[in-house]
Amino acid sequence: MEEAGKVSPEGGSYRSILKSTSLIGGASILNILIGMVRVKFVAVLLGPTGVGLVGMYGQVTGLVGSITAMGLGSSGVRQVAEAVGTNDQDRIARTVKTLRRTAWLTGGLGLLVSITLCVPLSRMTFGSNDYALPVAVLGITLLTGAIAGGQGCIINGSRRIADLAKISVIGAVNGTIISIPCFYLWGQAGIVPSLVLSAFAALATSWWFARRVPVKAITLSWRDSYGEARQLLSLGVSFVGAGLVTTLSNYLIRVVMLRQFGLADVGIYQSAFNLSGMLVGFVLGAMGSDYYPRLTAAAGDNSSLHRMVNEQSQISILLALPGLAAMMIFSPLIIKLFYAASFATAVPILRWCILGILCRVFSWPMGYVMPAKGKGKLFFVTEVSGNTLHLVAVFFFIRIWGLKGAGIAFMVSYIVYTVLMLFVMRRLVGGAWDRHTLKLSLIAAFTMLLLIINCTYNEKTSVLYVVDVIVLFVVFCFCFNQLSRQSSINLQMILFKLRGKRVL
Repeated sequence: MEEAGKVSPEGGSYRSILKSTSLIGGASILNILIGMVRVKFVAVLLGPTGVGLVGMYGQVTGLVGSITAMGLGSSGVRQVAEAVGTNDQDRIARTVKTLRRTAWLTGGLGLLVSITLCVPLSRMTFGSNDYALPVAVLGITLLTGAIAGGQGCIINGSRRIADLAKISVIGAVNGTIISIPCFYLWGQAGIVPSLVLSAFAALATSWWFARRVPVKAITLSWRDSYGEARQLLSLGVSFVGAGLVTTLSNYLIRVVMLRQFGLADVGIYQSAFNLSGMLVGFVLGAMGSDYYPRLTAAAGDNSSLHRMVNEQSQISILLALPGLAAMMIFSPLIIKLFYAASFATAVPILRWCILGILCRVFSWPMGYVMPAKGKGKLFFVTEVSGNTLHLVAVFFFIRIWGLKGAGIAFMVSYIVYTVLMLFVMRRLVGGAWDRHTLKLSLIAAFTMLLLIINCTYNEKTSVLYVVDVIVLFVVFCFCFNQLSRQSSINLQMILFKLRGKRVL
């Protein structure tokens, strides 16, 4: 197999990955800045209890949505990407029209289930019937979310990365503009209206961009759509179990913590968990937007898959490591900046979660191989294994280390999951990490371990700051140098680009 560490002089594949990641990354940075405003208002106006309530509502709707969506998110992108790859306009039109109809049906089912089961869902989640009405009303977000998700599949499968980035930023802006007045006027009672209104805004945005995708106008009967939908859902059902397991695991983790600590501490954990993945969202987001469709197109060529996984892994590590290192060092400041002083106990949780996010960066490029190759059963087994371990670890670790134990459990589960993905990669494509990817992974792991030990146990403030500054400087220089060598993009080229000259 071609070793991914060896790059052509042009660095073409790496530059392509960087280009798509930069689009998603730019959107993610804007989302972070916009999110700072929204999250700060949530923390100040609603406090830890309000943050916890927002998180629990998200888990309930996510659980119902995972069951009723029938895996349409994964299968929809895959089907559209395959249809676009054939350049058959009739096939593309049939796939798109069927996808839109199926999204309406699955979204309607989600709304119906939320209304019908609102009382048992409230009792199972919060221990009372007091939240039944909000759960029922939030079923509206499942309908709008399914329709918007179907339109997102069309955009994603067509690899319109710029449009995906724009949708992301517009969604963040709309969510902030809608949420802040709701929280200010009604407090916690404004959570449900803000979520519903934001969902409608997201639907309008996705429709605006999806209509710009050129699709041939065809007449397709519902009977013909049924045949197309069976193929779409048969693939989706293969992955719906895996998605359900992940959502159910996250839901049960919050319920366990709610029973053990209370709603305020769930909000503390939620704040740390959200922040830990925020700065690397541009890396992980690019995988689903650009990397997954490319993997699907090359699913039959194991040599290409091996090369693409290693290229994506290397770029992801080099892009994510500086952000994770900075977040590890400045965790107390970040918590105060995004939330409030009352969230200070989230700092140790955040630091352990950051180590788990590093392992997520390691494992996700390999994890996408299974859905790309249509290995639904294997994907289900690995997701069950990883999420079961996470749930069990949280259950025991919070009894040993308190809230911090939830962060440790997240890290441990992703270490095991990374090892599992290495084994799966060898079975599916005949090889996992090449030498260069292994080297970068070990450097990243050693760096983050050094930082967490220094930040946690070094009581000499002057030495602590000196070590942090030196490590952070070395990490930034190393990652930039590696990215420059692999992609043939240097500082001079970047300056030219900023001046408006084309370098990519």
